[in-house]
Amino acid sequence: MELFKKIRRHFFTKEFLLFLVIGGINTLNGTFLSWLYGFAIPNANLAFNLGYITANVVAYWLNSTFVFPEPLSWNRLVRFAVSYIPNYIIQNVIVLIFYNWLGFPPVASYLIAAALGVPITFLCVKLFAFERQ
Repeated sequence: MELFKKIRRHFFTKEFLLFLVIGGINTLNGTFLSWLYGFAIPNANLAFNLGYITANVVAYWLNSTFVFPEPLSWNRLVRFAVSYIPNYIIQNVIVLIFYNWLGFPPVASYLIAAALGVPITFLCVKLFAFERQ
């Protein structure tokens, strides 16, 4: 019962819903920026990483403005970026397991990875980057 209360307190909130919306915007933004950088940078991996970084800076601004209203700061931006490291690791491991080892289709593997990675990222951002309980 206590676990359900904790889950409800974190995930059945306006904050989490806004985080999901901003995550969708961030995904589109990162894809678009990676594509745009690709015109100037012939290396697709470098263009993707620059798009990812730029999109996450925008995501930090959006989260600071709409989800966890706080003044912008370099310290919080770094903490926000660090909050995404577990997501990166989790999603890569899940794709490795489901796609490479179990033979799931790529899109199904990505969706499973997102479904597991996003809630953990939300908690990292909420608790670590924005220091909310």
